[in-house]
Parts: sequence; structure tokens; C-alpha cells
Amino acid sequence: MDCKDVSGIFVAKQMTTAERYKITIDFFRQNAPEAATELGYSNPYELLVAVMLSAQCTDKRVNLTTPALFQRYPTVFALAEATADDVFTFIRSISYPSSKARHLVAAARMLVDTYRGRIPSKIEELVKLPGVGRKTANVVVSVVFDQPAMAVDTHVFRVSARIGLTNKARTPLEAEKQLMHHLPTEVVAMAHHWLILHGRYVCVARNPKCGECGLSDVCFWFNKNIGNPKPAGVVKKKVQKK
Repeated sequence: MDCKDVSGIFVAKQMTTAERYKITIDFFRQNAPEAATELGYSNPYELLVAVMLSAQCTDKRVNLTTPALFQRYPTVFALAEATADDVFTFIRSISYPSSKARHLVAAARMLVDTYRGRIPSKIEELVKLPGVGRKTANVVVSVVFDQPAMAVDTHVFRVSARIGLTNKARTPLEAEKQLMHHLPTEVVAMAHHWLILHGRYVCVARNPKCGECGLSDVCFWFNKNIGNPKPAGVVKKKVQKK
């Protein structure tokens, strides 16, 4: 790829935003064609619970916790009959178990009372449930209902900014809007998993594994911090106080 040095950053020559997205999409299509959520679930109810539990917690920990929880409360109707204290005993190893237990029970009761136990397919309805934010709602409608929704968690926020898919997005919502604007509708749901898994295993928060990444040629972060090191022997002079 033809590159040049601009203000200390290597950028693809005359690369447009559309071209950057195309290269990124083509890379993931070739290298992660079957990307999917790593949360274990067998129906919409179980996915909703798992995603709610995964907030600030690893999918691995959630997957170790949910089997016993789902065995005790196999349906939303069963969960609606529980108390927060009951649920707490099953999720005590999860981060923030007390608040999540309250939210799970309250959400289940609202689902039973308002939606007859059905998991809504619209983001606007899902976010009304206790403990369900926009990220959780986006995951559910994307994974279960195959809708073009982009859930922006810490991985998606970090990776999209580093590659240069988002431009100075200050919040997850700003990042979501930029990604949704540029991504083709048919790849949005899959792109969510691409970015999450890339951030989880390659573009990690500390010491990203740039040597294993096939996107370094177009990655803003790589070319600013690694691909264009300062010339050897350059030392910042100290200013002497007079």
C-alpha cells in the first residue's frame, strides 16, 4: 500500500473513509466469516439475561454462572416469581450481583405484565426494561432478531477509534451513529461481533497485538504509535530555568 508521512502519522495515500471501511470489512469477511457472540444461550430470554449479566463482566464468567440460573428459572415467568435475594445466590460471582439480581427480577415481571412474557424486538421497548440500556438492547435485536443494530461496548469503542472507523467519537452513542452511517446494512450485525472479538483477542486495551493484526496498514493508532517511531538519537532538550 502506498503511504506517506503526514505530521508524524502514516496514512494510506488518498484513502477515503469509504475505502477504509471497505478494507476493514473485506479483512474480517475473509478472516472471521462466522463471528458470533460468545455468550451461551438457547432462546431470546436466555440471551437477554446473559447480556444483562455481562455488563462489566467477562463472557466466560457469565457462561459459568448461567447454566444453574437457567435450570432454576427456565422461563421469564419463573424468573418473575423469584425474589432478588433468590437470584443473588445464583449470580454472586458476577460483578454487581445485588443490582443485577434486582434488575433481572424487575425486568422479568415487566416482560410478563406488559409483553406477556415475550422479548420485544424493538430497541425502544427493550430499553424500558429495568437494567437494560441501549447496548444490551442492540445486542438482543441484532443477535436474536437479525436487525442492523450496532452495540458499542468498550471493545467496539476502542477498536473502531484505533482503526479510524470513527472520528473523535466521545461517547458510545456517537461511535454507534458513525458506524451505522458508514457500514453497509447487511454487515452491521456481523460487524458488531468482528469488532468485539478483535478487541478481545487482538486489539486489546494494553499492549495490543499489532504483530498479529492484518489491519495495521490502515490503522491510525498503529501508524501513529508503532509504525512511525521517532528517529534514533532524538532527545527532547530540557529547558533550563534562569
